[in-house]
Parts: sequence; C-alpha cells; structure tokens
Amino acid sequence: MTEEANGAQREEATAARRKETNRNPRRDSSRLSSVTTAIHLLKTFTEEDVELGISELAKRLNVAKSTVHRLAGALLDEGLLQQNPENGRYSLGIGLFALGSMVRARLDVTSESKHILNALREKTQENVRLAVLERASVVFLHDFESPQTLRLRSGTGQARPAFCTAEGLCLISGLREQQLVNFLTYPRTARTDKTITDEDELRARISRVKRHGYAIEDEECDEGTRCIAAPIHNGDGRIVAAVGVAGPRVRMRKADFPKIAPLVVEAAETISERMGYSRTQPIYI
Repeated sequence: MTEEANGAQREEATAARRKETNRNPRRDSSRLSSVTTAIHLLKTFTEEDVELGISELAKRLNVAKSTVHRLAGALLDEGLLQQNPENGRYSLGIGLFALGSMVRARLDVTSESKHILNALREKTQENVRLAVLERASVVFLHDFESPQTLRLRSGTGQARPAFCTAEGLCLISGLREQQLVNFLTYPRTARTDKTITDEDELRARISRVKRHGYAIEDEECDEGTRCIAAPIHNGDGRIVAAVGVAGPRVRMRKADFPKIAPLVVEAAETISERMGYSRTQPIYI
C-alpha cells in the first residue's frame, strides 16, 4: 500500500472516531470538558426538579460524584448555583437570573426599537444604528443603511471602540464612577487625527452627554463619518443601549446638528418609554 493510501486510511479512521465521539456527548462523559459538563449540570435542573443533590446529579450526568462536587463548588462560588443549608441540595443561583436579564434587555430593546429606527431613518435619510456596550466596545445590533446612493455601509453585528463613538459615549455616561474607572483602564488607541484619548477630555465629553442628553462624534472613530446618538433607558432607569444617526461628513454638516439631535433624542425617549422608563426617574447615577 502506498504512503498516500496509508495517509488517506488514517484520516478516515480519525474522522470515524471523531464522529463516534460527538454522536452523543452525554453517553461518553469521559470525553466531556469541564466546561461542557458544568453546562450540562446547570441544564439538569427543571421546573419539576428545582433542587438536586450531588448523588442525583452524578447519576444523571453519568460522571463521578467527585467531579460533580468540584463543579458544583465552582458554580456556587460564581453565584450560578445556590445550596440549601438544611439538606445540602443545590438549585440554580441568582447569578443566572442576572445574566438572563441582560439577554432579555437586549431582546426587548431590539424588538421595541425596529419600527422607531426605521422611522428615524426616513426622517433623517441617514444610517440609523442601535448599539449596546460590550466591555470596551459598542456592538451594533442594528445598522439600517441610508436610502441615499452615497451612504455608510451597514455595520450590523460589528464592534467599535466605545470611547470614540457617539453611541459609546452615551453608554459610558450611564456607568457608575467605579465602573467608569474600570472602563478607563482599557487601552485607547487613536483611530484618526481627531480621536480623543486623554482621560480628562473624555470625562468632560461624558459630562456634556449627561447635560445635553446626546453625544456628537465628528470623525473621532472613522474619517469622513459623523454621528449623533442618544441613550436608551430601561424600566429601572439604567442606560442599556443607544440610538445613533450616522452619515458621511460631506452631507451630515455641523450646521445640521441642531435639527438632527432632537430627532435622535425623541427616538431614544420613545424606545425608553416602551421599555417602561419614566422620565421622573433619575437618569444618571
């Protein structure tokens, strides 16, 4: 048999083993990673089985009790599990609720905003974006392109540095002081000649956002691009997203900012109200 044939045979055998291994990971627990086993552990709880002990978890997962005990301890430390002090059984922790609430907030703001964002695009004839904060970046959940021939390419699903975007400044303005201090530890690299990286200047810009209710981006993130954004609040008064109108510098002139800004703020306020926000609540903490 040639070396080429031997190589092909070995590749087929390897592929067959992988297929067998992945066919049903629950039946081959020895090959499960700790992360996967921990996920399966969390998914073992149901509405009928809200509390489970180590022995029952080990039986259902088909792993050793020592493994379950180790993983349960780690999940307990992170708040993803909680333990009943009376019987030692475990149940899902409040940490999962917090994570789920963040996901729910994104789903809510996305579903509540689509019609309003489209209406804002029709009024401004520019790109309209919906963004959320992810660590040091903003991620665009929506970026509806302008109907005009000369327009910005949609950035839906893409990320930009939060410190130099209008949407990012709005989202940062909702951070508590310690959260802001932590945020400012992230590296800040200039993207254009106009990018502001100095901490004092950034804090001054954040203060202006709080006073005016919107942020302006003038080529600090991308050359030739301007944007005006306003924050979106949820029912608890927290800033959870931002809506922005972005366009090319040649058409989105500074003289037009006073006309565009109220439209952006109005759209953000309408979305906020649909999410249960009341203007009588404190906006900034």
